[in-house]
Amino acid sequence: MTPATPGRKPGFLASSNGRKAVMAVTGAVLVIYLVLHMAGNLKIYSGAESYNAYAEFLRTMGEPAVPYRTVLTVIEVVLAVSVVLHMWAAITLARRAGRARPVKYAAKRRSQANGYVAHIMRWGGVTIALFVIWHLLDLTFGTVNPAGWDGTPYERMVQGFAPERWWVTLFYAVSVVMVGLHLRHGLWSAFQTLGLASGRSYRPLRATAAVISAVLVVGFLVVPFSIMIGAVK
Repeated sequence: MTPATPGRKPGFLASSNGRKAVMAVTGAVLVIYLVLHMAGNLKIYSGAESYNAYAEFLRTMGEPAVPYRTVLTVIEVVLAVSVVLHMWAAITLARRAGRARPVKYAAKRRSQANGYVAHIMRWGGVTIALFVIWHLLDLTFGTVNPAGWDGTPYERMVQGFAPERWWVTLFYAVSVVMVGLHLRHGLWSAFQTLGLASGRSYRPLRATAAVISAVLVVGFLVVPFSIMIGAVK
């Protein structure tokens, strides 16, 4: 860690509290996006016309005040920046904590639970990153989707999770579960950081983090599995 200049306080973002704040704000942005994205996905049960109309609305938001797809592009940029900042804050905080912890203490005191969480968060992050790339190529750009670029959003969704592409659904399921584990850990960490997880509130808040994560996981998985079993065609 670079020593601070004598007589000069480190900037807000250079401090641990500043980076925790970055994680909290970007995490909130991503959670809001996940909730809205899940709700949008569930519109597929309203039928092809309704789902395609919703997808078109996302691209035409703000017209005619702003050009086509402007608002959606701004949202995508905000999401991309949030992801980058969230990862930066998480990695730098983890490294700072590692440097501050004595080696002997880490070797003797590190619990299996902490090791499990670190392992899941690390490899879960890699899985999610690969999934996001595939998801964009599949459902956004249609590059690897059977319906192609010319397919409607509804067609790309249905053909993307068709029974013969069970491996895509499996990859999607694993990735969504990883997102759920990330979210559960993130929410619980936020409660602890804010000093809320203590005394009588400990168990209810822990359960709250688990329930919110489970609802999002189920909400995201119900659509591809409905398509795979033929409930949505």
